[in-house]
Amino acid sequence: MRNLILAALLFAACTPKEIKTIGTIERLDAALDALIDTDATVEILAEGYEWSEGPVWIEQENMLLFSDVPKNTIYKWTEAKGAEVYLTPSGFTGTATTSNEPGSNGLVVHNDSLILCQHGDRRVARMNAALSSPKADFTTLAGTYNEKRFSSPNDAAYNAAGELFFTDPPYGLAKNDNDPEKEQPHNGVYKVSNSVVSLLVDSLTKPNGIIVLPDQKKIIVANSDPQKAIWYEFELTEGGGVTNARIFYDATSNLTTDRGLPDGLKVDRSGNIFATGPGGIWIFNLAGKVLGKIKLTELAANCALSPDEKTLYITADMYLLRVKLRK
Repeated sequence: MRNLILAALLFAACTPKEIKTIGTIERLDAALDALIDTDATVEILAEGYEWSEGPVWIEQENMLLFSDVPKNTIYKWTEAKGAEVYLTPSGFTGTATTSNEPGSNGLVVHNDSLILCQHGDRRVARMNAALSSPKADFTTLAGTYNEKRFSSPNDAAYNAAGELFFTDPPYGLAKNDNDPEKEQPHNGVYKVSNSVVSLLVDSLTKPNGIIVLPDQKKIIVANSDPQKAIWYEFELTEGGGVTNARIFYDATSNLTTDRGLPDGLKVDRSGNIFATGPGGIWIFNLAGKVLGKIKLTELAANCALSPDEKTLYITADMYLLRVKLRK
């Protein structure tokens, strides 16, 4: 009997773990073959979340962090243990809220610190703890502009100079733009430089995901408005503002056939852009040409690249997903 048990355990240890997949990869340009193998799949790494968001890879801990916004919780995922609770509360540290999305949203690592866009606390904050020993202790990096509170900072990105860019749509407020608690007169794009918060853009209806391009001269902002499902590009000026706004890509017409809106996005060192949008993940080059799409059945919220840019992690509704890239 003992030998049978040992044999069964050995067989189980040697049997490959079943890989669950979802979605397909649509190739629209031959250039995509240099980014994603023709036999690549979309793997399900974890599931069961209410709305997964804000993934970021933590190299020194060999883990991925991501938010479950309605649950006010950050999870970590590792190859060895899968998904586990990392930090709660993550975005609302008070005692009562009317928000359906009180937790953290976008997450960024800067100078070995976790930076969180916190819906419930209506700020961008830094966690005052080591990445290996998280605790719900935060310092505000940006909480007000013109002495008025932000609505619900959504996503963020740093440039090479250490300046922080972030978006502030109303999604964390109970009634969005019509919420009586909304203080800012617009849904803005902001920058934090030397602890000073400045308004860069006040003309977008629903600014959401944001990236700084590799040349450090431009930003792209996703607008998650079904009437204007557009990615916008802005040039950064030497004076600290923006100029030459243009439409990078307009996906509004795609909403007739695909679910989802422009949301989180990331860019690799070569300038390839992975952007959540209608139908899944859109893959652009710097000129705005669509190279292909990762087609998903669930709404895509955000994505993250591993430091070696060989893996793309995706948060999509209840799922955490992975696509292995070719580098």
